[in-house]
Parts: sequence; C-alpha cells; structure tokens
Amino acid sequence: MQAWQVHENGEPSEVMRLADVAQPVPGEGQVLLKVRAANINFPDVLMCRGHYQVRPPLPFTPGVEICGETEDGRRVIANPALPYGGFAEYAVADAAALLSAPDSLDDAEAAALHIGYQTGWFGLHRRAHLEAGETLLVHAAAGGVGSAAVQLGKAAGATVIGVVGGAEKAAVARELGCDVVVDRRSQDVVSAVKEATGGRGADVIYDPVGGEAYTQSTKVVAFEGRIVVVGFASGTIPSPGLNHALVKNYAILGLHWGLYNTKNPKLVQHCHEQLTELAARGAIKPLISERVPLAGAADAVQRLGDGVTTGRIAVVPTGAQA
Repeated sequence: MQAWQVHENGEPSEVMRLADVAQPVPGEGQVLLKVRAANINFPDVLMCRGHYQVRPPLPFTPGVEICGETEDGRRVIANPALPYGGFAEYAVADAAALLSAPDSLDDAEAAALHIGYQTGWFGLHRRAHLEAGETLLVHAAAGGVGSAAVQLGKAAGATVIGVVGGAEKAAVARELGCDVVVDRRSQDVVSAVKEATGGRGADVIYDPVGGEAYTQSTKVVAFEGRIVVVGFASGTIPSPGLNHALVKNYAILGLHWGLYNTKNPKLVQHCHEQLTELAARGAIKPLISERVPLAGAADAVQRLGDGVTTGRIAVVPTGAQA
C-alpha cells in the first residue's frame, strides 16, 4: 500500500515521503481500516516537527483522524493507532474506540466530526458550561478547530464573535454564522470586542492560538468569564498572570480532549451521540475546504502549518469516495 512516512523531524513538506510499504498488522484489540478520508489537524504538523506531546517512533505515518471502512463494510470514525496514521491507504485503530460515521455526512465530513468537534463540545459544554444567551469569542474562527466551536456555539444559542486573520477568513467566518467578525489584521481586537459587547466582554473565550490571542482574551473576558485554553497554534505558550485572573474574577480552563479517551471514555461516546444528533438536524456541518488525493497530503499539511488554510482539508486516497 502507499503511505506517507516521516523519517526525521522538520517541516512537513520536507520530511514527509510517500512510499510503498506493507499493510499494518493490527495488534490485540485493534482492527485494520481502509482509509476513506483522513483530515489534517494541527497535531499532524507538530508531530512532523517533533513538537507534539505525543512522539511516535520514527518512521511514522501522520494522520490522527479518519473515516474508515471495516472489513465487514461499516463506515466508522477513528483515531489511528500511531505509528500507523491516516495518511495512507490503510490504518489500524483500537476496536473499542471506533465511532459510527453519521449517515448525514460524507466521508470527509464524518472524519472531521471527531477531534475538532469533540474538543469544541467538551470545551464549551463540559468545561465552560456555555449557556444560551451568553457571548462566545472564538479565536481563529475560520480554522478547523475554530469553525467547529463557532457552529457549536450557535447551536447552543450563544452570540458568537469570531476573530480571524484576513478578509478571506472573515468571509468564511460570516458564512459559518458568526454574529460579529473581527479581522485582527485590520482591526484592534480588544476595542472591537468591547464595542460589540457594550464594554462587557465575552462570557466564554475559546483559544486554540495562545500568544497574543491569549493576552487579548484577558482584556476582553467578562466578569465571571471563562477562557478555554485549547492549544498554541501561534507557537507561543502564554504565562498567565494569576493576579489578573483574581482581580477580574475569571477562570482559566485547560482542555486536553485526548485524556477523556482514557479517563472517561463513556463521555466521548455521549459527546459523539450529541454531535451525530446535531449533524442530523443540520445544526452543525464540518467545513471541508479542500479534498486532495493522497499524493497531495504533504503540501496540504504544510499549508495548514503555514496558517493559510480555512476549515478542514481532507486527504482522500485513490478509490475512496468522499
């Protein structure tokens, strides 16, 4: 079969190589899956660079999120068991963690209804307890993680402010349903958010960016607001001033979604049921901006790492329908 492999750490376009390799052999409790679609996530970029908290042994195949097909023909959503990731024709995954692919979504959309939407659901509902009528601010609102949070926020009845970088991404954020869009390249984020909220600020802030975005968050978080720390796409990990959190009376909430797979897997299944129901009634629909063949995976991963993509890019192996 064909699979992308990383033999050394570095930029994805430089270290990912497409090769003919043997099909992976499932271990105990694992299943072999034919990859129907694999979505590109920022952890794929970080793993190529060697900067992710999970460091699979070299060489490894990236691709942490797929819609696959079991040997008996079932469509499932899975996180492949590294080092046999999803940017390949076949991958392996833990049988106990498979989720049914919703009938309402195609393969690429189904693959994208996993990490980003699970993270958004846990972040907004389990951690921040977002309520209808509250104001949600989403950084990088046009990206894969941000777009999921925007849709989930709207589905929950929140007023959503999306922060983006550039006019193209601003247009995407509006299409996603943001009530207010702030272009950080042409607007002052803090002033714009304060103006949009009448000076009150945002009740919940969803931050997959870190760096300057986090600093902005602390300036626009409302009384009893919650900042959900999801990731650090900017490459800069903030050092929060806890005295500031005390004086302004807000909460800083960390979210590592992957821990729920081991700490409370029943919640992951419950979340998937909620997401499936939302997708079935059209309240959420993953934004797939591109579908590329397997040969285009390295370039697509690099573009995500460079911050020039919107929504999700799906890698569709030859012969798969997505």
